Amino acid sequence: MQDFAQWSLDAIREEGGSLSWLEEHRFDWTTTTSLALEQILEGKTVILITDEKRKWFETYILTSINKANMDRPLLPIVSIDALHSHYGSINGGEMIDMLEDMISLSFKGDYFFWYIGNGDDKRADIAKRKDNSYLWLFDEDFHNAFTLKSYDTHLDIKLLQLFRLLNSSLNATMFGEVDVTS
Repeated sequence: MQDFAQWSLDAIREEGGSLSWLEEHRFDWTTTTSLALEQILEGKTVILITDEKRKWFETYILTSINKANMDRPLLPIVSIDALHSHYGSINGGEMIDMLEDMISLSFKGDYFFWYIGNGDDKRADIAKRKDNSYLWLFDEDFHNAFTLKSYDTHLDIKLLQLFRLLNSSLNATMFGEVDVTS
């Protein structure tokens, strides 16, 4: 079984020049992604949150990750908006605490947040409060987060490339080709 860091480097290099930008950020990628993959293997539900500008990407992820032609088990993934349709109007710690209590009761603690978007967006607050969250943050360095720049003219392409690599990582992890625990 191959180490996830080495597998990621090989996967990045196999893509050629289109993914070369990620090679210098691969340690941030492998650190954050291996934690998320471990949690998925443990059977935790992924609660996806994006900022408003990335709603298109949320829709893409939710419709792509469990396609019928995938030769792997279905992944439990749900949008925060599906759990609480008024999530966008939440502000303040007490309201976030109430929502988090509801989520914790619903999923019996077996969940983690995957946030994609600007770090200063209020939709990031709930995910940033949990140490096990999977964060793709823009314009902010944050502990255990993969950081991108919102002003990058190729940001949308990079997000799609990251999702493709994540999907390949999921397959490799689920089928025992990669060890994410080392």
